[in-house]
Amino acid sequence: MNTQLHNRTPLAPDTVPGIFWCSDLISTRDLGPEGVHAVLHLAELMKARPSVFQRALAGKQMVMFFEKPSLRTRITFESGMISLGGSAMFVDQSRSKLDAREKLSDIAQNLERWIDVIVLRTFAHETIEGMARHASVPVINALSDLEHPCQALADYLTLQERFGDLKKITLAYVGDGNNVAHSLLLTCACLGSSIRIATPKGYGCNPQIVADARKLAKQTGARLEFLTDPGAAVAGADAIYTDAWASMGQEHEAKQRAAIFEPYRVNKQLMAEAAPHALFMHCLPAHRGEEVTDEVMDCENSAIFDQAENRLHVQKSILYLLLGGAVRLPARSAHA
Repeated sequence: MNTQLHNRTPLAPDTVPGIFWCSDLISTRDLGPEGVHAVLHLAELMKARPSVFQRALAGKQMVMFFEKPSLRTRITFESGMISLGGSAMFVDQSRSKLDAREKLSDIAQNLERWIDVIVLRTFAHETIEGMARHASVPVINALSDLEHPCQALADYLTLQERFGDLKKITLAYVGDGNNVAHSLLLTCACLGSSIRIATPKGYGCNPQIVADARKLAKQTGARLEFLTDPGAAVAGADAIYTDAWASMGQEHEAKQRAAIFEPYRVNKQLMAEAAPHALFMHCLPAHRGEEVTDEVMDCENSAIFDQAENRLHVQKSILYLLLGGAVRLPARSAHA
C-alpha cells in the first residue's frame, strides 16, 4: 500500500464536512473507513447536484494508461473529468506493457511535470504501486490483477441507494476470488456491512487481502464469511454478485475453469435461495450463459446498469477529492 505523501490543495472547509483523504487510490486500504464514507457521500451529492461541480476541476488534466481494453472505466473517467471542467487524455498500452520501452520511474517523473492525475489500468498491481512511488501527482488504480477499488465503491453506492443502511444488508459474491472480490471485501469491511464469498477450493481470495479486511472489520463490526457452497452463501442475501470465471489474461484457463465453476453459475434457481427482493449485480462485461444466465441478467431485480452508471459518480468523487477540488455549495433556503 502506498504511503507516500504529496502536497494537495486543501478542500474548502464548508464543502464536504468531515472529509479524510489520501494521496493516491491504489487500494481500498488507502481510504480506510472514513475515506470510503467520504467517497460515497460526495458521489451521492455529485449525482444529485451535478451542476454545482461543473467547474470544480477547471484547468486540471488527467492522463489514462490502459494495458487492458475498457468500456465503462475509460468512458466514465473521461466523462467525469470533463464534466468537472478538466481535460482527459488516453494512451492505449494494450500492445505493450507500460514500462516496456522505458523505466517506470522515468515515465512517472515526466508525467508529473505535465499533468495533474494519472489513471492506470494494468495487469500487475506492482506497476500502479511503482507509478505512485515515483510520481508526485495522484495515481488512481482503475483495475489491476489484485484490486478494482473504483468498481467496488460504485457497487456499494448502488446498494446504499437501494437499501439505505449498509450495516443491515448482506451481499453474497459467488465465483472467482479475483480483484473484484478483493475490493468488495475491503469496501464491505470499511463500511461495517456483511459479505459472504463463495469460491471453489483453490480459487479463494488473496490471504493478505483477507487478513487486512479482517483487521478493518474489527474496527467497523463488518461480518465476513468465506465458503465453498454457493447456496449457503446466497441464502437470504440482499444481493448476489458474480464476475467472469476467467479474468483478462486468464483466457488460456477458460475451459478448465468452466468445468470447475459451473456450480457457481447464477441462474434462476440460485437467485430463488436469496431474499425475494435480492438484487443481481455484475461488474460487466458478462459472459452470458457462463457465470450468469440471460434470465437473471435481464430480470427486473438486475442492478447491472445502475452499477455502471454509478461508476461515473464515484470516479468524479475520487478525482475531486484527490485533486483538492473546491466549490461553495449554495445555502439552503429556510423554506426548503
